[in-house]
Amino acid sequence: MKKLLALLFSFFLLSSHSVFAEDLSDFQIEGTSIGDSLLDYMTEEEILEQIELTKDWYSYLNEPNKYAEVYLYKNLKKYDGLSFFVKNTSTNEYITNKNEKYTILTVSGIINYNEDFDSCIVKRDEIEAVLSKMFSYAQKTEADFITPNDPSGESIIDGIYFTFDSGAEIDITCKNWKETFRIKNNFNEGLTVRIMTAEVDAWIRDY
Repeated sequence: MKKLLALLFSFFLLSSHSVFAEDLSDFQIEGTSIGDSLLDYMTEEEILEQIELTKDWYSYLNEPNKYAEVYLYKNLKKYDGLSFFVKNTSTNEYITNKNEKYTILTVSGIINYNEDFDSCIVKRDEIEAVLSKMFSYAQKTEADFITPNDPSGESIIDGIYFTFDSGAEIDITCKNWKETFRIKNNFNEGLTVRIMTAEVDAWIRDY
């Protein structure tokens, strides 16, 4: 049975025996897991609309169109939004099975902390304490860096990363956009809890 990776105003994780799990598809955020078909949660039309909206967001990567990002905001209980990475349909036209085409490779839960970076860091550190106990065998690193999306170089991501032997990761990060850039692009900023496969992690780091 899948375990629930949930984030409320007070953070909790169910099924403490999952501390020994390496297969991150066993975990859920808002009922979604790596390996699920995105078609179980959205229509293909909704998926394609989101892909169109985000198609230029990763232009700084060496393979910017290898994967596509899709956002979901409806029928959520614990998060303000969810984000998924799937194989990009435009570069994977040979895939005829829709379920395979829209297989979830990364799932993220997002809670907005617009103009409240300090509160985001407090919540992130609470989550880090729980995950450190659950995944004591994972390699944990902390890093903050300038996000390449903002050409001004004044937007940052401050994160804690749990890396597994498989190369998969669980990340907990706080994003702080330069305010003028955030407003111009109608972006939110705040906390992201992300479960990511090794293949997407390698892609997103290649720039």
